[in-house]
Amino acid sequence: MAEEAAQEHPGPSAPRPVRCIVKLGGAAITNKGELESINEESLRSACAQLRQAMSESEGDGAPEKVLGMDWSKRHGDPADPAVDAEWIAGMAGLGLDTNFIVVHGAGSFGHFQASRSGVHKGGLHSTLVKAGFVATRISVTSLNQEIVRALAREGIPSVGMSPFTCGWSTSQRKIASANASQIIQSLHAGFVPVLHGDAVLDELLDCTILSGDVIIRHLAQLLSPKYVVFLTDVHGVYDRPPTDPNAVLLKEIARLGIDVYITKAGTEHSLRALKGDVSSDSEDWLGTVIRSSK
Repeated sequence: MAEEAAQEHPGPSAPRPVRCIVKLGGAAITNKGELESINEESLRSACAQLRQAMSESEGDGAPEKVLGMDWSKRHGDPADPAVDAEWIAGMAGLGLDTNFIVVHGAGSFGHFQASRSGVHKGGLHSTLVKAGFVATRISVTSLNQEIVRALAREGIPSVGMSPFTCGWSTSQRKIASANASQIIQSLHAGFVPVLHGDAVLDELLDCTILSGDVIIRHLAQLLSPKYVVFLTDVHGVYDRPPTDPNAVLLKEIARLGIDVYITKAGTEHSLRALKGDVSSDSEDWLGTVIRSSK
């Protein structure tokens, strides 16, 4: 079904293989015990490491000036953002390999709204489910915006993309339509697409929740990245939220011929994983490696 959906919406062929798909686990970037609370330190660290992994030069160890791209005023800031337009105009380029895709989990965002309304079970004829669908999307898209802003502050040209607004849908919780043309076009233009788990329409159930891990599996199959990195404090990779009793580990990614690295965010091990620097004899690397089966 996923292959058929991809064929229905052909996009431009990628000029080079996608280097990496990164999953920012919801438990790693939010405070799961607090409703809609971001773990600012963990998110900032993950974004800084992602920039390091993208950097095309090793540098001389001196701090580099980062082109911050979040030019909006943040709550509590006393002054308007400072933008050095002359310096930016004189830049030869970003010096980054931006051929990455980021997908993030919801953590303390979206789960409350979805569970209270039963969105994952479907049934849009119910006023509660319909209201919960709206509330869930408000929550998860607000987190997406904050993650895009955090990446932008590190000079990463990121753009938020919601599966629902990109036309993704399911049939009995399995992907039925997944138009990736906007993702591919954004990669061509030098942007880093940032997707998230989302509430989507379902052909049989009316609606359901499409998890970030299922999105990653589909994109890995479609775009064949060199490797996939999961930054999370949850053990393993699931096709549903780990709290779901029916959650199962995904192994399909490795079967596609793609190495998968699972490690704790904000550590030296996560930086090595983002760079793809985990060899078969890396005994000093802490994490889980699922090697390509090809």
